[in-house]
Amino acid sequence: MAARILLLPLLLSLLASQCGAAGRRQLQGRRAGDAVKFDFSPFLIEYRSGLVKRLMGTDVVAASADPRTGVTSRDVVIDAANNVTARLYLPSFRASARSPVLVYFHGGAFVVESAFTPIYHAYLNTLAARAGVVAVSVNYRLAPEHPLPAAYDDSWSALKWVLSSAAAGSDSDPWLSRYGDLDRLFLAGDSAGGNIAHNLALRAGQEGLDGGARIKGVALLDPYFQGRSPVGADGVDPGYLQSAARTWSFICAGRYPINHPYADPLVLPAASWQQLGCSRVLVTVSERDRLNPWQRAYYAALKGSGWPGQAELYETPGEGHVYFLTKLGTPQALAEMAKLVAFINRD
Repeated sequence: MAARILLLPLLLSLLASQCGAAGRRQLQGRRAGDAVKFDFSPFLIEYRSGLVKRLMGTDVVAASADPRTGVTSRDVVIDAANNVTARLYLPSFRASARSPVLVYFHGGAFVVESAFTPIYHAYLNTLAARAGVVAVSVNYRLAPEHPLPAAYDDSWSALKWVLSSAAAGSDSDPWLSRYGDLDRLFLAGDSAGGNIAHNLALRAGQEGLDGGARIKGVALLDPYFQGRSPVGADGVDPGYLQSAARTWSFICAGRYPINHPYADPLVLPAASWQQLGCSRVLVTVSERDRLNPWQRAYYAALKGSGWPGQAELYETPGEGHVYFLTKLGTPQALAEMAKLVAFINRD
């Protein structure tokens, strides 16, 4: 208990510093005449002075014991130097039980939201309860203050921390070491988080994981994939493609073109797809999502690559991108979560 009390000030300090100097300048207001450098509405606006004004995803809620689901959560520091933190979720179950470990990556176009915002806290509470998983919701650094590949590197560090914490004989985290079953390790994420989950699974297949661990499954929930060329029978509006290329360049500070495999896995050769480091993949798509054509093409490419795992596609009609976060209690969102729960607990 004393160690957790000592950890709290450090964690709060890291959470505050994750907004960076630009985040602190938001509180001071924009200078008169400060010109817009990049307008990434509805997510954020960057000004030439360096101020970054986030328009959404900045509220946070505390970890807690959730009376609605019976799930308890707490926050941990993974990498103090890089401000990588996480929120852990533990469902109520028998003391002798060991449960799947789910590492979750939030969405927000790599620029907004966190593991501590209300929509992700509510979603992870519900998912942990329904799937019976020990969940680790990763809080990675955001662009533009920390352009890609920062989010990938932070998420990889978090995955390695989970593996070491849940390994037999480990005492670094009591929830993971006591209740986590690394033979049932899953990655999941929505939108940008789905992009992260894919890229981590690819890296895990290429480099291997500590202790010989293997990822059982990866769930890509309305994942953020895009490219230069239209895909799908109906094509994509050229103006949207140009806008997508500009925003991707903003996210990665111009380091990678939009047809880089980070954004567009369709450029990968079959040999790379075959290295995807998991046994099964679930791809969810929403009918009215503008990313739908790339998501479907991802599934088709994976199925046709010779990858030896099992791939599933699940579509929700009549809904838009990551609708399930803000419509958590609707029949459509609950049906999609039931699919995810079944994907995790199939064995």
